[in-house]
Amino acid sequence: MARKQGSHSDITGPKVHDCALRLIARHGYAAVSMRQIAAEVGVQAGALYNYTSDKQSLLFDLMQSHMADLLNALKAARIEGDALTRLEAFTRFHIRFHLPRPDQVFVSYMELRNLSPENFAAVEAMRRTYEDALECILRDGEAEGVFAVPDTRVATMALIALLTGLSHWYREDGRLAMDVIETIYWDLVRKSVAV
Repeated sequence: MARKQGSHSDITGPKVHDCALRLIARHGYAAVSMRQIAAEVGVQAGALYNYTSDKQSLLFDLMQSHMADLLNALKAARIEGDALTRLEAFTRFHIRFHLPRPDQVFVSYMELRNLSPENFAAVEAMRRTYEDALECILRDGEAEGVFAVPDTRVATMALIALLTGLSHWYREDGRLAMDVIETIYWDLVRKSVAV
């Protein structure tokens, strides 16, 4: 059978990931088959194995890629200064990074249970690196006397859940612009840890 037009690896590989991400975000990992992904991409099901070894590897690639992008962006953001300044910068960074990526956020948070133990451990280690960046800010804020939280780990997880939840309901064409929402969320975060 002849290769379909546009099925070059530099085009089809990313298309496989994009279609898989969209389908998994819409229907859930367990409900999506490799045949569905292939049909969405426009290739035969067997051709998918030129781009991924199996569905589990594809899910892992999606999550690992999202976390690598997040960690690289966080590093490039160079969040510096005193704890209050860093907490505001982290809050705004988290919102700006995650809002344009609702499918990645959904898959990365809701499909963890479907990873194999080895893949889960790898993604969890990356998530822990991100969480540790926020926890460090909270600890520094306590040391500076500007934050008071009963447990920095619990506060870290609660703040990330608050910030990440925004991507589930916010719409660009909604009542408030993103910069207004960002300011509201920063106010909520600041008040939740203030002395």
